[in-house]
Amino acid sequence: MSTRVENINKNIIEWAIVRNGNSLSEFYAQNPNVESWVKGEKNPTLKQLEDFTHKVHVPFGYMFLENPPIENIPLPFFRTANINTSNKVSLNVFHTIHIIQDRQNWLTEYLDELDFPNLNFVGKYNLNNDYKVIVNDIRNTLKLELDWASKHNTWEQALDFLTNQIEEAGIIVTFNGIVGTNTRRIIDVNECRGFVLVNNKAPFLFINSADAKAAQMFTLIHELAHVWLGESAGFDNQNLIPANDPIEILCDKVAAEFLVPEIIFMKKWEVTKDFKYLSRIFKVSQIVIARRALDLNLITKSRFLEFYNQYMEDFKFKKDNQGSGGNFYATARKRVSLRFASFVNNAVKENRLLYRDAYKLTNLKGETYNKFITEYLY
Repeated sequence: MSTRVENINKNIIEWAIVRNGNSLSEFYAQNPNVESWVKGEKNPTLKQLEDFTHKVHVPFGYMFLENPPIENIPLPFFRTANINTSNKVSLNVFHTIHIIQDRQNWLTEYLDELDFPNLNFVGKYNLNNDYKVIVNDIRNTLKLELDWASKHNTWEQALDFLTNQIEEAGIIVTFNGIVGTNTRRIIDVNECRGFVLVNNKAPFLFINSADAKAAQMFTLIHELAHVWLGESAGFDNQNLIPANDPIEILCDKVAAEFLVPEIIFMKKWEVTKDFKYLSRIFKVSQIVIARRALDLNLITKSRFLEFYNQYMEDFKFKKDNQGSGGNFYATARKRVSLRFASFVNNAVKENRLLYRDAYKLTNLKGETYNKFITEYLY
């Protein structure tokens, strides 16, 4: 006979359901057994309770707490439509932040053990500094010339090159549009375009890869500016517009100047105002060009939003019609970060990290992890 659990806390059950983004009525309609537990009509078996915790993504031990735990994220979350920051995010974003935080905590400790020096550019500037000074320092640190992007054939290639330079400087960059490797748990672009966790040893940038690549490059540099300001943050950047916050506005200025230097852009704008042509020159997407024109008061905000919305509609249409697919391991390279995976691999080989912990840190297990390390890491 199956063991049944009698000390079920109704408040914990309903907290877990709502926390997962479900309405109680809809969840009970689809899961009448759970409603019977709450009403005290039945007691669940251990297996049933375990299945419930998997469905709502909570640790099994939470079911025996007297009160719901207080869960906070370790960074402010800026939203374009709201002047206030918030630490309330969806469960998918919450779990993603903690996945990245766990990686950062481990890597920071590992680098300390190896006596790695602190990164001298973290928190080097503040709100009193001119954005062009910050941009120049970022370029120098990444060993980039003013026209670095022109050396690449496409802006997609420029994005890959830029990501590599950022990692070479000591910053971890991860791209993912889902929680870990769970394709059913999508990270909504409308809620989170990305976030950055900053410390002096191992800053982590997270880019929502469900977003258009056109927007990813801008988000990447926006996050990079946060590192130079020493400020962790998350953001939605709706319509590629920052929240009404001094730090967010400064980071956007840095991103715009870094990707499309004003002195060069103004000269090109006098010759042509064609977004597509200018995007080929600067190796950025057309929406970044449009955004730069907006920053410099060359187009109106309504004109920018009209172009942006049409561009993103076209992107969504193409994405919906190209289907899923791709190489899992090539995707894993970006989800995990080659720099981070290299440190994990070295720690395993040095007997400083168990395989089971390496699996957890990379979200790769067994033969999948081994194949990734041996065939796709370098």
